[in-house]
Amino acid sequence: MTETIRPRRSFIFAPALRPEIYPKALASGTDIVCVELEDGVAPKDKDIARANAMAMFAQPQADDGVERVVRINGVREAFGIADVQAILASDTPPPVIMMPKVRTPDEVVWLDDLLSERGHSTKLQVIIETNQGLEAAFEIAHCSDRLVALFFGGVDMAAELRCENRWEPLLYARSRVVHAAASAGLDVIDVPYLDLDDLEGMTTEAQKAKALGFSGKGSVHPKQVAALNEVFTPSEQEIDRARQIINAFEADGSGLVVIDGKLIEKPVLRDMHRILAIADRIATA
Repeated sequence: MTETIRPRRSFIFAPALRPEIYPKALASGTDIVCVELEDGVAPKDKDIARANAMAMFAQPQADDGVERVVRINGVREAFGIADVQAILASDTPPPVIMMPKVRTPDEVVWLDDLLSERGHSTKLQVIIETNQGLEAAFEIAHCSDRLVALFFGGVDMAAELRCENRWEPLLYARSRVVHAAASAGLDVIDVPYLDLDDLEGMTTEAQKAKALGFSGKGSVHPKQVAALNEVFTPSEQEIDRARQIINAFEADGSGLVVIDGKLIEKPVLRDMHRILAIADRIATA
């Protein structure tokens, strides 16, 4: 299936146990709202959370540019199997499923096959947050046409690696996930910044993530969304340069051009088209 380029600058969770928060999350300015069935839900509440989530998507969804996602439980667990069964039984499945704690590509292929058999067009997002998942990230990124994004699960990854949950100790793991996503043309979204009172620190970390190749970063509160969107929105300078490079290649017709004395090769075009597509979508939102 063909994936439309869209902004994924920020995301926020909406707990399925509190459906009244869902509309507020959709109105927060974020690009992605993820209805939470996994870590944020105690085992005793899984059934009601699942029922709430399916009820949310039984209702018509507004065409407001916000990507709607459900984070299911891991498919190696009984709760995850129950989540998948509920989605397969529904005639109104969520547009996107986020898969946590993925270790191997076969988990993704299995869910892809089930969705195809049912006739659902649901897309998939995968969180890389285990040692096995990090080792297999490249293969995971290429295993399904339904995949649209990888997410870096820094909290679980730090625990798996037995390192501190800070930028420097996790740089290797982040880079592996960026490499895997970029190789498959997927978006890649960084872990939320957990200190709500440190917007400056969050902004700095978001800027580092953008420089490393991330498309966006998670938030844990609506007050973080605006700053994240600002960091990951292409600047006017970036947009102008993207247009200049695209026009130069269209006029030249070769595999490389020289702009402002710098040699630019054709593979750069994909990123330039991505910048313009995201800028256009934001402008018309």
